[in-house]
This record gives sequence, C-alpha cells and structure tokens, in this order.
Amino acid sequence: MNRLYKSIGISKQAFHKMLDKKLRIRSEQKQLLVMIYQIREDHPTMGIRDMYYKLRPQTMGRDRFEAFCKSEGLTVAKVKNWRRTTDSTGVVRFDNLLKSLTLTGINQAWQSDITYYEINSRFYYITFIEDSYSRRILGHSVSKRLTTEQTTLPALQKAIKLRVKENTMTTGIVFHSDGGGQYYDKAFLKLTQKEGFKNSMCEYPWENGKVERLNGVIKNNYLNHRQINSFEELQKEVDRTVLLYNQEKPHIELQRKSPNEFEKSYLCNGQQSFSL
Repeated sequence: MNRLYKSIGISKQAFHKMLDKKLRIRSEQKQLLVMIYQIREDHPTMGIRDMYYKLRPQTMGRDRFEAFCKSEGLTVAKVKNWRRTTDSTGVVRFDNLLKSLTLTGINQAWQSDITYYEINSRFYYITFIEDSYSRRILGHSVSKRLTTEQTTLPALQKAIKLRVKENTMTTGIVFHSDGGGQYYDKAFLKLTQKEGFKNSMCEYPWENGKVERLNGVIKNNYLNHRQINSFEELQKEVDRTVLLYNQEKPHIELQRKSPNEFEKSYLCNGQQSFSL
C-alpha cells in the first residue's frame, strides 16, 4: 500500500484524511435529505435558499447546497416520493431487523431519529433514542449542528449510561434508525460495536414509526406550547419534557401506564411480558 500511495503522490495520512472528509460530506448529505423531507412536509412552499439559511449545513455553502437540492429533485415545493429504487450516495445501509422481531421485553430494540425545531428563523436539532417495548426515552441530545458528535453519539452515550446504572444493559440490542449519516458514522458504529448492538435501518420513514410519532408528540404536545426563545431554553425545555413524558405520559399500548411505570411493573413482576 505504501508503494501505491507513493505512486499517486500522496501520503497515507493525507489519503485517509481526504477519505474521512468525503465520508463526512456524504453522511451529512444523507441526513440533510432526511431533514429536508421533514421540512417539506411541514413547510410545502419553503424555497431551498430559505432552507439553507435555516439548516446551515456544515460541509457545504449556499451554492453547493442549492445544486445538491436540484440534483435530488427538491426544487419543486412538494414532498418527493420516498420510494427510491437506487441509492447513489455510496453510504452504508443495514438490514431492517425490526420487521421480523416480536417485542417481548425491554432492551430488545431501541429506535432513534433526529428532528428539527425552529427558533427565531433558525433550526436546531433534537435526537431521541427510545426503547421500542416500553416507549421510554433513554437518551436525547439538543444541538446546533447535525454532526454525529452533537446528535446521535451523545444521545446513545446517555442511553447506555442510564441502562448500565439501572443494571439492565444487555448485549444484542437491535438499534434501529433511518438512513441518516449519523447512524453509520465511524464513531457511532465504533460505540454500537463495542456494546454489542445489532444495527438496523429502515428504507422508508414509516418503518421507524414509533420514534417518528414520538417526535410529533414532543414538539406538538409539549414544546410548541412553551415560550422558547434561545438554544439554551430549548435544551432546558427538552430535558423537562423528557422527564414529564417518561414519568407521567400514559400510553394505551402500555396499559395506560407511563413508560417509567410500565418498566417498573415489568421488572417487579419478574419481567413477564406481552407481545407488542
């Protein structure tokens, strides 16, 4: 390999630095697509230039962002059909392991998603990780950027820390998400591999429905009813909302219990389960 690097006039370090940069760009592009589809659903007539100034992508300027949107057919103000037959971004995709999984207990599967929240004409990002069985929010993060270090990684670290503290952490958990770049970033995959997770991805957004609904509940039933005028206030309100949701929000699927009550009952009753 050293001969190859020498023959093309580049060092090994420089080559891998260039490769990492390209992977970061592709990762952000994939997550930007997910975010743009969300925005299109909420704001059908928003132009791509307005999206740029709200999203403020880290790896591309305005002109490049507009060219990217045009190449994806996103200049027309309508929701694009998610049923794409090809994926030319060169990104990693994992099989959807939830399709064949019958949930019978906690820590079988965790689901995650990144959504946006607008404050003073700027978008910020909220990442949630919930237990698919108990609906409990295990980890979350609020960020100014879409980088893995600010979104999925801290949320997952928080979820793992919580389960370890409760002495309920297990290996073999299915970690399910959409195809956003933050879910196959090197740092993120290093952590999931270390903890023995099985990575899983959906092809279409409705295949991650539980956490998609969670996003809507948190924003529409909680955050939108609060006075939030800064990033710091958003952080505090999300922390407060997660606490209220876990402790007090009853779910029909959980026998009218809150996620915390349901997990407590599940653990106290010898982990007797029912299929979801």
